[in-house]
Amino acid sequence: MPSFRKNNVTINDVAAAAKVSKTTVSRYLNGKYEFMSPETKRCIEKVIIELNYHPSNIARSLKSQKSRVIGCIIADITSHFSSILVKGVSDVCLRNGYQVLFLNVDNNAQKELDGIQSLLNSQVDGLIINTTGYNDDYIIELFQKGFPVALADRCLLDRFAVDTVTTENYHTTYDCIKHLYHQGYKRVAFFTEAEGKISSRYIRHSGFLAAMEQLYHIDGNECTFPVDANDLSVCVKSLDAFIGKYPDEPIAIFTVNGVTLLNVLNGMNKAGYEISNKLGICGFDDWGWASVIPPGITTITQDSHKVGVLCAELVIKRIKNKNRSKPKFLELPNELVIRGSTKLIKQK
Repeated sequence: MPSFRKNNVTINDVAAAAKVSKTTVSRYLNGKYEFMSPETKRCIEKVIIELNYHPSNIARSLKSQKSRVIGCIIADITSHFSSILVKGVSDVCLRNGYQVLFLNVDNNAQKELDGIQSLLNSQVDGLIINTTGYNDDYIIELFQKGFPVALADRCLLDRFAVDTVTTENYHTTYDCIKHLYHQGYKRVAFFTEAEGKISSRYIRHSGFLAAMEQLYHIDGNECTFPVDANDLSVCVKSLDAFIGKYPDEPIAIFTVNGVTLLNVLNGMNKAGYEISNKLGICGFDDWGWASVIPPGITTITQDSHKVGVLCAELVIKRIKNKNRSKPKFLELPNELVIRGSTKLIKQK
């Protein structure tokens, strides 16, 4: 039967039980293991667990003038991509003794700016931002003043202005359109939510436009169609416009992200369209259901968990080391996962 200890265990109690100094325990709690042997580290960890010791964040904050809280601005928390990214951030922060304050801003630039200012007023030690793209100057100014900031998934026009972790969007999109071309599809449409200044969307669109020009020799803007995640009728109208224009040719739809992919599949269902030898579909974000919807949806998979992990690591490193080194731009590879939704056309 487990024993339950009082909550008033102090750092002195931990130091005495581990037979080390209070300073050594403090260094352990702050993640400073440089001059600590693995045996000492394991011993302190074991004692902390046995004594059920919980350091006072308030006391630590007063002493170090650090809140041990990191703020995280999420553009759209309802997105599956965002929820996995959030887990990556949380995993690293909690492992390093930091709490995370998450704010959802609904892809709204003013909400993003207000959220950043609110988190700064709450004395967070650093920021992770899934940016709307409309507050670049303010974010850059924060970083240049030495405040730890990392951008998650979305980047600024100047990629090397602020620490950034994203995934490769341009060439992956191009390769997916190239796959459709070699499968025999005569036209490809790009279905997208409003781009605004969201980097991932306009970079993917740029890859699409390049592929359409170089492979199909047409202006891809003519095959770009809007959708609205909150209004299925917009998607249905776009489907009707594209499919109706090419009634006798094999055509395919490329979707800018997982939200749009699901929106298009729902729109197809409502309008009575089916994946067939005449209509293929693919797009970004390999969410679980993509592999089980018959005949399996071709997708581009992104490691959003790793994006969150690396962002948190960059911010914590700058907090601990007061790092003023040049910003880092990390671009993770994506993978094209080919399934039945784009393998139905035989090459001629």
